[in-house]
Parts: sequence; structure tokens; C-alpha cells
Amino acid sequence: MKISRFKKSHKTLMYFATHFSYREPYQVLVDATFCQAALQHKVVIEEQIKKYFQCNVKLLTTQCIILESEALGAPLTGATMIVKKFYVHKCGHEASGPVSAAECIRSMTKDSRYIVASQDRLLQESLRKIPGRCLLYLHKATPVLEAPSAASKKWVNKRAKKLMIGGDKKKIEELKVQQGLKQTDNKPAPEKKRKGPKNPNPLSCKKSKKVKATSKPVLHQVEKTTPMKADQDSGARQK
Repeated sequence: MKISRFKKSHKTLMYFATHFSYREPYQVLVDATFCQAALQHKVVIEEQIKKYFQCNVKLLTTQCIILESEALGAPLTGATMIVKKFYVHKCGHEASGPVSAAECIRSMTKDSRYIVASQDRLLQESLRKIPGRCLLYLHKATPVLEAPSAASKKWVNKRAKKLMIGGDKKKIEELKVQQGLKQTDNKPAPEKKRKGPKNPNPLSCKKSKKVKATSKPVLHQVEKTTPMKADQDSGARQK
């Protein structure tokens, strides 16, 4: 197989694995139309598909597919023999009665991740309208894993926008908290009281005595004598 073809199929597988949870071993649901095309082009289905995917795959079919192929008679005798070689998966129609192969495949792909290997054009068209459906078909003798449909791409883009908007809102809220524009609901934890000597009870403490302020010493004023009075005093002393 060419490297470019392998890269293309691997890219498609990774797309479905990333966005729609497809996982190894990849389950390939094969119908009689695919087996008929393989018989015409001399393709060994199991060998070619494993070589094409280069990873773990599991080929399976359903009882409804086998019964429809048998009902079509001689034209699909070879295809019926091939499809019976694959593991028969329970489809849920065992008790209620078989349905058409296309209807059975559509019901099988509702909740599970199957790669549908079919040449049925009507079935392919109906599955392309549903996001997450992975199709495999034969182009002559070459297996081709179809690229994601428009419905799948639209679903992925819509989901990516929702995640982006949600992420932007979260960043804006974080910036508001950082800038102090919004308070967080998480209140700071109260500080633990430290153990140590307790302060005395203010009611049991004696009041400190107030120290009376000392009065300033009074300076006695000395009476000044005038010169006349001094002369009179000296005259009196001489007498």
C-alpha cells in the first residue's frame, strides 16, 4: 500500500477516535454487498483490511445480514459463504424477527462505534447524514475509508465553539478575581489562636496611683527702695 494512502486512512481514523471515541480493536461491520464486490475483484477481505488499517481490527456481521443474503439466492451464493465466515454479532432482532440488512446496520450504529463496510449507496447516503458514522467501501480492488461527512464536521465544529466559549468565560472570571472586580466565594480561613501566657484580667488589676504634680516654688518679690527713702532712713540712724 502506498504511504500517502496509509497516511490518509490513519488521519481519518484518528479523527473519529478523537471526536467520536472510536477505539482499537476497530470493529468493521461487513454486509453482503461488500463481500460481493470483494468476490468480483478477487479481494481477500480480512487480509486486505488488516493491511489497509495496519492496526487491530475485528470483522463481524449480523444474523439479519446473513438471512437477507441467503434470501437473495443464487446471485449472492459466494457472498453469503464469505459473510458467514465473520463473527456474528448480536443485533437485538433475534427475538422480534429479522429486519433488512440496511435497517439492522442503522440500528447497530446508533449507540456503538462500527466502521460500516458496504457498497449499498442508499445505506451510505443515510449514514452520511448522521454525525460520527464511519464508512468503508471498495474502489475496484482497493479499500477506501471515507473522509468524515459534512454532518460529522459540522457537529465537531459546533462542539469546539461551545468548548471555546466556555473556556473564555472561565478566563474572564479568573481575570475579574485577579483585578479585584469580583470576590471569590472561598472565604479566608480564620487564624488559629496561639497558645501562650494569657494577659491579666483588667478587672482584677489594681489601679495605679496618680502622682500629684508638685507646685512650682513661689518666688518672694523683693521690694525695691527709692533713693529718697534710703536717705531718710540713713538720717534717722544718725540722730
